[in-house]
Parts: sequence; structure tokens; C-alpha cells
Amino acid sequence: MIQTPVKSLTLNEFLALPETKPAREFIDHQIIQKPMPQGKHSRIQGKLIVTMEALATNNPPKALAFPELRCTFGIRSIVPDVVVLKYENIPRDENGDIANIVNQAPDFTIEILSSDQNVIKVINNILYCLNHGCALGWLIDPASKSVLVYFPQKQPIYLENPQEIIPAPEFLADLKLTIGDLFSWLKF
Repeated sequence: MIQTPVKSLTLNEFLALPETKPAREFIDHQIIQKPMPQGKHSRIQGKLIVTMEALATNNPPKALAFPELRCTFGIRSIVPDVVVLKYENIPRDENGDIANIVNQAPDFTIEILSSDQNVIKVINNILYCLNHGCALGWLIDPASKSVLVYFPQKQPIYLENPQEIIPAPEFLADLKLTIGDLFSWLKF
């Protein structure tokens, strides 16, 4: 993860910069380059999007899942690996379509740890989301085949047993994903 300290850059100045791939985040007046997703990360991210979309878009629609959607709120602009927004919280443009800019915390944030990421900084982003109204956060570690689940105002829980069901936010109560299900996606 490359960090470039910037003393005079404001959030608005950061947002005026061109987007990059992989995305950059603005945290504590620093530009932080996210690592390029690799195989395990990409597979888990893709399957999570498909799985959540299948549950969340039933009648009535509850939520939408987005891969690497920039969310700007408070004094940060972050790009979680998976963002889930409750249907009523999805920003819309003047035509009623999904807006391009999201100026709010996700309702559910998911990060998939890459080997070259600083775990404390990733956890810090999850906690920041929770402190700004996010209902739940997951930190998935493909290397240890484990998940840390973060709740607002509550102790996180660590899951590694294949039979354990990973807690989901209330608005996705039908999501009954186990640790075994999650990491079985890495096999084909």
C-alpha cells in the first residue's frame, strides 16, 4: 500500500483528481492507493455481489450491492471492496437513476484483506463506517479463511469454523452464508 502524505490537500481537492485503478482513498489527509485485487480477492468479491444481489433485489427490493463504490462522508473518501446500500438509501439523480456520487456511509461494508494491505488501516475504515451509520462490517481474510464481523457499539466477533453462519445486517436477514460457503468459492 502506497501512502503519500499531503499537507495541504483538502477532501474537495482530492475528489477533483482523476480516478485511478486501483482506486485511491483519502484518509486523514493522506492519499492511500488500494492494492490491485488478485485472484482470491476478486473471486470472493464477485460471488458476494451475486449472492447479495439475488437476496436483496427480491420483491420488494431491499438493497443493492456494489463492487468498489466510492463513498465520501465525514472527512474521508473510501472505496470498500463491497458496498451494500439499502434501497431507500441509494442516491438517485434527477432522472431517478442511480447517482454516480455517493456522499454517505454504506449500510453494510465488506473488506477483503490483501496480503500487502495494512490490516489496522482496513479495520480503521470499517470502524469509520460504523461510526457514521453503517449497520455492519466484515473483514474477510482469505489467507486464514476467517472473518471478523464488526457491529456498531459492540465487540467484533471472529469466525473461522466452516459451519458458522456469518452475521448479516437486519435488512439482509435471509443471507445465511457460512464460513465454509464463503471459502468454498475459492475451489472450482
